Amino acid sequence: MTNARVNHVSINARDLAESVDFYVDVLAAEPIPTPNFGLPVQWLALGRTQLHLFEKDLQPTSHHHLGITVDDLEPVYRAAERRNAFDKEAFGNHLVELPGDVVQLYLRDPAWNLVEIDQDGVDRLPDDLRAQLKGLWDFNPQTDENMRARLYVPE
Repeated sequence: MTNARVNHVSINARDLAESVDFYVDVLAAEPIPTPNFGLPVQWLALGRTQLHLFEKDLQPTSHHHLGITVDDLEPVYRAAERRNAFDKEAFGNHLVELPGDVVQLYLRDPAWNLVEIDQDGVDRLPDDLRAQLKGLWDFNPQTDENMRARLYVPE
């Protein structure tokens, strides 16, 4: 069996500099050397994974998204709050609790790509964030089997 893992995700940026600034500010992404692909492209390091931004005037879909795990959701939340980047429409709220004690924060980047930020542990949220949190079960009924589902959130 092959030991496979995702090494990068590539998404569009309508304004490359603006999108790079967003990911550097919100997620502390690090711009890294990038080959010339014949169009504006910037690679960013996010831990052991890369995010590749390419400049094209494309309209993202409503629910396609990338999920990024963070150790501490609060600084990401505060940076997104300053940028008014919360998405409250795609999944019913910008802060959602999943079965298994995982918190999801939904954002839109400058190109309107949907970005999901994940953190393990509702009790790790400050009170003001916890007050905004809604369980997935508040929007969609969950069976016992649904409630056993676990999002892989590596440490």
